[in-house]
Amino acid sequence: MLFMDGVYTKNKQGKTTFQRTKAPVQHELAKLVHTISHRVAGFLERQGVLERDEAYSYLQLEGMDEDPMQQLIGCSVSYRIAVGPQQGRKVFSLQTLPAIEEDERYAQVAKEAGFSLHAGVVAQGRERDKLEKLCRYISRPAVSEQRLSLTSAGDIRYQLKTPYSDGTTHVIFNPLDFIGKLASLVPKPRVNLTRFHGVFAPNSKHRIHITPARRGKGRQKEIGPEDKTPDEHRAAMSWAQRLLRVFKASASC
Repeated sequence: MLFMDGVYTKNKQGKTTFQRTKAPVQHELAKLVHTISHRVAGFLERQGVLERDEAYSYLQLEGMDEDPMQQLIGCSVSYRIAVGPQQGRKVFSLQTLPAIEEDERYAQVAKEAGFSLHAGVVAQGRERDKLEKLCRYISRPAVSEQRLSLTSAGDIRYQLKTPYSDGTTHVIFNPLDFIGKLASLVPKPRVNLTRFHGVFAPNSKHRIHITPARRGKGRQKEIGPEDKTPDEHRAAMSWAQRLLRVFKASASC
């Protein structure tokens, strides 16, 4: 996710300006990730997706025995083997580097119960190239083919882009379990892979004031149809209007 480091405010004249906030300190990150983890877990419990296991004090996926995909997803997020004779065990990993107790890379990271919050990367509004690089980074594919290889035993070896703090540099999968890990990455049908929240959401009434194209809810009230160019008019058409135009053209022919 890509977030703004601040908020938009509107003055008495109706002009919208961006107010930047200070960078968070470590205890603020820890408090925030604690709140996020508990709210997400509570929401998923209320939805019946997860159930709390008091004996082990962590959440397990509900209905894993009935839904094979849920089992694949549950094992994937917990770094466990999903299928085969080693099912339920931790994924085999290679620790080729010594463990790191303290690292400057993790100075702006807070972790709790499998959740992690990183606040060490920022791009100024004028740094368009850096912002584009950051957007490309977070939208990159989940697996890099350049770091995949086969072992002499026929297993799949994947090299991590950045070693873990415990020195782990590679993880090893058997072919069947690797296919299961890939299957858990497939998104559900009719789910948008890119979504906007807050003032950037399509239904936000403030979107037209902060986006360069001035698109969003309320645009029709501020700009009449006669003020639009042909390209803007076509881009603003709804699906119903597009279908009506197509069927009108077909009927006239």
